[in-house]
Amino acid sequence: MFYPEELVEEVRAKNDIVDVVSGYIRMTKKGANHWGCCPFHNEKTPSFAVNGAKQMYHCFGCGAGGNVFTFVMNYENYSFPEAIKVLADRAGVTLPEASYDEAAKEKQNRRMRLLEVNKEAAKFFCYQLRTPKGEIGYQYLSRRALTDETIKRFGLGYSGKTGGELVQYLKSKGFEDDLIIESGLASFSEKYGMSSQFWNRVMYPIMDIHNRVIGFGGRVMGDGEPKYLNSPETPVFDKRRNLFGLNFARASRAGNIILCEGYMDVIAMHQAGFTQAVAALGTAFTPEQAGLLRRYTDSVLLAFDSDGAGVKAALRAIGILKDAGLSGKVINMRPYKDPDEFMKAEGKEAFEERIAKAENSFFFEIRILEQSFDLKDPEAKTNFYKEIAKKLCGFSVDVERENYLEAIAEKYNIGQANLKKLVNSYAAQTGLAKPIERPKSGVQSKNKPEDGAKKSQRLLITWITDEPGIYSKIEKYISPEDFTEDLYRKVAERLFADLANGNYNPAAIISMFTDEEEQRQAAELFNTNLPEINTPQEREKAFHDILYAVKKNSYEYFTSQLGADVTALNKVIQGKKALEELAKTRISID
Repeated sequence: MFYPEELVEEVRAKNDIVDVVSGYIRMTKKGANHWGCCPFHNEKTPSFAVNGAKQMYHCFGCGAGGNVFTFVMNYENYSFPEAIKVLADRAGVTLPEASYDEAAKEKQNRRMRLLEVNKEAAKFFCYQLRTPKGEIGYQYLSRRALTDETIKRFGLGYSGKTGGELVQYLKSKGFEDDLIIESGLASFSEKYGMSSQFWNRVMYPIMDIHNRVIGFGGRVMGDGEPKYLNSPETPVFDKRRNLFGLNFARASRAGNIILCEGYMDVIAMHQAGFTQAVAALGTAFTPEQAGLLRRYTDSVLLAFDSDGAGVKAALRAIGILKDAGLSGKVINMRPYKDPDEFMKAEGKEAFEERIAKAENSFFFEIRILEQSFDLKDPEAKTNFYKEIAKKLCGFSVDVERENYLEAIAEKYNIGQANLKKLVNSYAAQTGLAKPIERPKSGVQSKNKPEDGAKKSQRLLITWITDEPGIYSKIEKYISPEDFTEDLYRKVAERLFADLANGNYNPAAIISMFTDEEEQRQAAELFNTNLPEINTPQEREKAFHDILYAVKKNSYEYFTSQLGADVTALNKVIQGKKALEELAKTRISID
């Protein structure tokens, strides 16, 4: 714990988790929870639940869970102090100097120093661009039709003629050699000493959504190789989780985001007024980047290069966008290679027309697929129709699949009934109508005893946190020691103490744990699926059975410890007495 517990709780209490998470993902209120697609794994059917009463979240698909701090840490890839600071700023809470342990303090200071190195490097590059040495870079940007205003807005610069200039500058600012190397701005060799790989290049600062410089891209001047060079991964730069231009695009009110391939494409688009443009960072588009986009839009327009490589990249991106629950359309760049070239030749109004006519991503996939078949050949034509059927099976919603089936049948002059037969045939084999899987033998696999015990303990804690009034009716029968899992026992100790003091707060309990996996397990304890019950009598019996199972497991556990634990005998005696009383006691839980 790096801040006093009271302060941590104040920050958490002033940041309603539903409000915070709603700023990242779209959610719908159903019952006691708000539901949305999980931002931590790809899914089409929402299984991510945020509970306002408990102030925590839990994904029933991947198991992710925690409180508002956990969410911000996982989503933003922040440390705990960074998450506290962001949420404190959001709530208007003034933070004192944090009380770090040495290891955490060193890690946090290191991250801040790396950001400072990047910031100073960006200043150096900007300055160099305006000197005689940087004339080559400035002329290049001018030939690319960028205005001074655009150059300034994106912080574009020039690296210098040699790899030693940046290093000398950073050293003069007091940065140590190992810090400069860790920032990804330089490397050391026996032959050349320490020097930067960024020399004779126009430099593009890469910023996170908070406008902090986290890395760089550099375009070589002349015929050197590689043409484009990007910063390596560092503690502050994760290529898979950031997008070039998103710091500006996130504030756009366009209703969509345009995904490009290159830095210059994004810059040209922004200069023309399309401030919703972003690009991947020197790598292929990733699921993590799709999740990032989902915070800000549900509609993505692909403005990739029109060549073969661009088409291939677009097809891959379409699949990733679908998995992330985003709709995608493809902007036709032809006869131009990319958005930058298009903008110079045709301008803003022409591109707006292309946006209006952007092709549905599924139709784009089918059109590209068609190019692989000779539709004059009956066999090839049949195979093409089969491939269409396979792709139609990718729609999990019946109505959506039917709509696309009808549209494709009309577009390619296929009998709708015949195409539907092909779809059903393929689905029966491998897709939507997957055959029922039966056990290979008549013997069903049995759960391990400890699995049943753990489940009963989780069910009991969930039930108590859902209905805290129940605790006063059962406290004579149950104690934290009845929870035989170490983490479960720690949660029960805090939960029961809070309930006894009238200070019920499950989300605060998660803050006791600093390990991410422990936070996930603790959140799961409060979000176990309770059995579906139709009548009050069934409900009462189900609760009694769960309580009895927890107590019985506790009794058996301490019985097994006899001889090894000197206190076990007393616990066994108490447990047996409680079990006998529970067996004949009716507990009203209404």
